[in-house]
Order: sequence, then structure tokens, then C-alpha cells
Amino acid sequence: MQSDSVVFKFYYQWWKNIDKSIFLLISLLFIIGLFFSLVSTSLIASDKLDTNSYFFFFKHLIYVLIGISLIFIFSSLNSDQLYKYSIFLFFISFISLLLVPFIGIEVKGSKRWIDLFFLPRFQPIEVLKPFLVIILATILCDIRSNILSKYLISILLISVISLLLIAQPDIGQTLLVVFCWAVLIFTSGINIYILLAMFVAGASLLAYLIIFVPKFDYIQGRIFSFFNRETGTHNFQSDKAIESITSGGFFGKGIGEGVLKNRVPEAHTDYIISVISEEFGVVAIILILLLFLVLIYMIFKKISFETNDKAKLILIGSISLILMQATIHIGVNIRLFPTTGMTLPFLSYGGSSIISTSILAGIILNLTKRKIS
Repeated sequence: MQSDSVVFKFYYQWWKNIDKSIFLLISLLFIIGLFFSLVSTSLIASDKLDTNSYFFFFKHLIYVLIGISLIFIFSSLNSDQLYKYSIFLFFISFISLLLVPFIGIEVKGSKRWIDLFFLPRFQPIEVLKPFLVIILATILCDIRSNILSKYLISILLISVISLLLIAQPDIGQTLLVVFCWAVLIFTSGINIYILLAMFVAGASLLAYLIIFVPKFDYIQGRIFSFFNRETGTHNFQSDKAIESITSGGFFGKGIGEGVLKNRVPEAHTDYIISVISEEFGVVAIILILLLFLVLIYMIFKKISFETNDKAKLILIGSISLILMQATIHIGVNIRLFPTTGMTLPFLSYGGSSIISTSILAGIILNLTKRKIS
């Protein structure tokens, strides 16, 4: 009985201290993702497994339940525990990323995943990203180091990770982590001209790789196809996606009436926005965007009252990752950007992506919860 009382008290304190509005909004986004997974993947499972199956939905549900558990775990830690465990988990994730070239699984010309017996097709960079934010914030807020050494260490760290991602190749994730790093060092107070010089150097290196290194010919093809729709075959997926959004109109064709999920591979991950728009209309997309905007507003409102610089940087980095990933995903779906294979946080099918988003959500809830005096 006493142990039950302790557990109840622990849960009660957790619920009492977290920001309930942010938690409920995150939960709502996960529930919406589950619903759209149900309506967009049941036919795929039937076709692939030759049965009336909800295989993909139940797999998504399992990952969401794991994600909710991770949210609870990371949000219930105190700040010192969060930072200590995050450093350990960062090194575990980083070692996993180092192992990708050696034991990774190659899918469609890219080697980005490793196969663990308890987590098949696990993508190390997804799990590394939340802890990278904490590591970078820790480096930039270290009072024992001078400004120059802080920036040099952060540049070295992000360069190593970027090179590992480029070798896979995964340009989309490379741009995402570099963007997050740029946001953090800009927020920390770096001179804008130094930041611009870094940006020019990075962009020049990326352009050189795309133009002159044969391994990245596929990226060059996607870029050329993006600007000239008559060239190559890289426009097929994006063309079908924009057609689906157009055909769905304001209110969509209805549940199960969409065809994009059966015409484009991995539509339930990379093109979930187009799948939703085709069946539920642009109105549904606007409502989802509003939910993301409200979430971002609520977190930035919390940041404005935060007095700890490290916590501020972590919150800014975390929400920047979510915002940038959502922007890239939606931009690809409406042909603003070339195809990148980026999932939509909270909503897209995919175990690694759900776990990554859940860890970020747990960190956000941890640093926005009510401080106990």
C-alpha cells in the first residue's frame, strides 16, 4: 500500500508540475498522426500482406506508446539528471552513427539505418538530434571556456556529424542539424558577419560535393528536375503529391478515397501532408499548421520567462528542429523544395522519427515545467 502511495504521489507531482497545455497539444498531434496512419496505411498493408490488416497502424501505435513513455521519462527528470543522461545517450547515439558505414542497411542507394534486434531499421541520427541540442547548449554555456574555444568545439562537433551524414548520403538531415547549430550559435550572441562567413563556406562545400562528387549525382538530378520539370524522373513523387493536394480541394475526397498512398512509395512518411490533404482537404492542413504554430508560440512564451541561459538555448534548439523539419516536409509536398525524404514531426509513420520527436517533446516539457522552490 505504501509503494502504491509513493507511485501515486510521483505521478501526481509530475502532472501538477508539467505545462498541461503543451502536453495536451503534443498528445493531440500524436493522436492525429495515429488517425491518419490508420486511414492511410490500412490499404497499403492489405496490398503488401494480401490480407485485411492494420499492420502499419499497430506498428505506429506501438511506437507512439513507446514515445509517450519516453516523454514521461524525460519530462520527470530533474535538470541535472536530464543533462547527465543526455550526455551519455549522445555518445551512445554518436557511436551508432559511426557504425552506420560498417553495419548499416542500404535502402535505395542510401545507408542510413542499422538493424537492432529490438529496434529494426533504427536511424541513429534521429535519436542523436535531441541530445545534440543539449550538448551544443552545454558547450556554448560553459563559463570555463572562452568564446573562441566554444565556437571552435561546436564547429568541430557539427562538422564530424555532418560528414558522417553526407557519407550516407543524407543531405536533408545534414541541413537540419547545421540549421539547428546555426540557430544556437546565433542565439548565443555570435557576430553576424562570422556566421555569414561560416554559411558561405558551408554552402560552397555543399555545392562542390553536389557538382563534382559522383556519389551525389542524385541530388544534382533532383535539383535540376525541381527547376526544370521536363528533365529526369525525379518529379514523379512531387508531381503526384501536388496533384493530390489540388484534387482534394478545400474539404477532400473523403476517408479512403485518396489514391496517392497507393501510387507513391512511402507516402505515409514523406508525403503524409499530401495524403491528408487529398482525403480531408486543405482545411485539415490549415488546422494542423495552426496546431504547430500554437505549440511554437506557447514554447517561445515560456522561453521569454526563462532565466537560465542553457535552458533557453535547449528550448530554442528543440523547437527549431521541429519547426525546420515541419517546414521542409510541407515545402517538399507543395513543391517549394526538392524531394528530401523528411518526415513530419508527430504525424508521419516511422519509428525512429517518432522516438526522436518524443525525446524532444520530453525535453521541452522538462524545461517548461513549474519550478519547485
